[in-house]
Amino acid sequence: MHILQLTPYYAPAYAFGGVVRAVEGLAGALAARGHRITILTTDALDQGRRFAGPLEETHGDIRIVRCRNASVWLRGRLNLSTPRGLRGAAKTILPDVDLLHLHELRTAENLLVAPVAAELRVPIALSPHGTLNLNTGRSRLKRGWDGLLSRRLLPRINHIIALTETEQREAERLWARLGASRPPASSVIPNGVNLREFASTPAAADFRARFGLGTAPTVLYLGRLQARKGVDVLLRAFLAADVVDSRLLIAGPDEGMLRTLRRLAAGDKRIVFAGYLDASERLSALGAADVFALPAIGEGQSIAVLEALAAGLPVALSPGCNMNEVAVAEAGFVTQATVAAFADKLRVLLRDELLRQQMGAAARQLARERYSWARVAAELERVYMDLGLGSTGGLQARLGAGRK
Repeated sequence: MHILQLTPYYAPAYAFGGVVRAVEGLAGALAARGHRITILTTDALDQGRRFAGPLEETHGDIRIVRCRNASVWLRGRLNLSTPRGLRGAAKTILPDVDLLHLHELRTAENLLVAPVAAELRVPIALSPHGTLNLNTGRSRLKRGWDGLLSRRLLPRINHIIALTETEQREAERLWARLGASRPPASSVIPNGVNLREFASTPAAADFRARFGLGTAPTVLYLGRLQARKGVDVLLRAFLAADVVDSRLLIAGPDEGMLRTLRRLAAGDKRIVFAGYLDASERLSALGAADVFALPAIGEGQSIAVLEALAAGLPVALSPGCNMNEVAVAEAGFVTQATVAAFADKLRVLLRDELLRQQMGAAARQLARERYSWARVAAELERVYMDLGLGSTGGLQARLGAGRK
């Protein structure tokens, strides 16, 4: 199949979070299964910079087409793309495409490209990636966008690919709230992780020395510094746990929380702010840490959590992370996103090395059994095939002509 993945940002724009890693991992896994992948995206690199490389690249069976944003300021301040030439690029690419896969709900890219696909009768799948929840910030803006714009997009979507059952229910509520027709069919397919990348993490000594962690048991937060991630709750919980010989490493790009977090830390030397970490540094951080923690208010499904599991770290998560399977597998704790609840779990994990080892082994096993990109791609391939074969679009015509 020839699959068009539409996303506002793509590797190496990792500053925009887990969606970038998810689309990159998915593209690679689908290409490995023999599919032709085109990524249609923008030149966004981070909140204030453009990608400096070529706008078009091809890596094996993956072609990347980037359109320049008219405004870097809007991309950084309002999280809004202004892609020049995107609709024209879509008109060129889509006639040869079997399926369009949208990533995130409220994007300018979707509004520009989905109508073109619908006109060409190309089936459309949507992965919301945790963007449906109205209670994770900017709720008024989201409601306004939905009332004016999402209402037009929803009827064009043929299938919803939810990360969790929670997201599946959120999609049903969205369709009902906007008075759209009955929601399309949906599947629950999780994010994935490259298990080979985490088979052996880098030696911890250099990373620990760089950030002054010593030999102390270390809790890792890895993600954007924003309110919905609950990183302030984690910092307060770490202080309340009061495990003297321990560290909290907070790593990720600032999105408005760093000043507050530094104030809460009040100069405590046990709390280390690492800033943004690139891909190799992320591996080093996961190899150096002893516990991973995320008390998020609302997540689709955190790639950072999956990476922590693959690295063999016990995890402390909130219900908002939508990963109760962690508790079932005894790979960590799922507890309320309160200071008291997280302090209790951090205290237990930081003081019990044997428990950390046992939960870490269970975490690695859970990642192997459920979250390999190979497994995720196989599940998604079945959805793609059903969508393509059930349409009157490109795949059916190509099969009739004897082409893949």
